[in-house]
Amino acid sequence: QVQLAESGGGLVQAGGSLRLSCATSGRIFSVYTMAWFRQAPGKEREFLGIINPTDGTEYANDVKGRFTISRDSAENVIYLQMNSLRPEDTAVYYCARSAYGSAWAGTSSSYDVWGQGAQVTVSS
Repeated sequence: QVQLAESGGGLVQAGGSLRLSCATSGRIFSVYTMAWFRQAPGKEREFLGIINPTDGTEYANDVKGRFTISRDSAENVIYLQMNSLRPEDTAVYYCARSAYGSAWAGTSSSYDVWGQGAQVTVSS
């Protein structure tokens, strides 16, 4: 059973940066597209972006230019580099595995394995 585990969350001031990691228990990056989502209190889970098996990336408009997804396949880790953070970026951040292999969609129902989440708090 594949497991995902996020780390690197914390408290940061507005304008600062933070990098989240998502470690997986198996070698899945060559087969599956991986995504990052976030969920703020009282809001639905929000798609942030993906990285596919050929290292292609796509981002939601709200984070394009500020967030970057990358991976280290040798270490079975994907990253979410977040720059120019804003108070509205405060949320629990999740990594997830696409249920459709390399294909992907921007809806949470399209992902079948999730990490436990990492809290990111941005102070003003």
